[in-house]
Amino acid sequence: MTLLSKDERYDEDSRGLLADLLMNQHKMLATAESCTGGLIAAACTGLAGSSRWFERGFVSYSNASKTELLGVDAALIDTHGAVSEPVARAMARGAVARSAAQVSVAVTGIAGPDGGSADKPVGTVWFGFLVDGQLTSELRVFPGDRAAVRGATVRHALGRLAALLAASPDRV
Repeated sequence: MTLLSKDERYDEDSRGLLADLLMNQHKMLATAESCTGGLIAAACTGLAGSSRWFERGFVSYSNASKTELLGVDAALIDTHGAVSEPVARAMARGAVARSAAQVSVAVTGIAGPDGGSADKPVGTVWFGFLVDGQLTSELRVFPGDRAAVRGATVRHALGRLAALLAASPDRV
């Protein structure tokens, strides 16, 4: 039995590459997820042996949990909204700061079907990545229904994180 719909499934190649890169670089990963509700962590831990490279996952769906679990300043959320670059970046920093991981990916977005606006339509997702002490962020707007947005978010998170690690100066 699979818990993920066809649209929510991750890219096996990216997941395997990510695992290899993290193990070869002796790094651990932490995830900080809002709109995906733990799907990135589930994709990672679905791989046998993931305990060698996956440290923990934070599901911070509510604004209060972003502050309590990850240390996101409530003023950032009040000023920019939960779905914003500053919040994604703060989530990525918080995941590393509050774990034994050296690498993190954070996602905050609007999966739908409700919650979108003219400025932030359904499908809007901000990503934060912390690799080698370098914090980067990206905005993507994915088409489709809730399952498609969440699935695309997981695939992009895994693929982009693998690309960042592959370009890492620590690559062995």
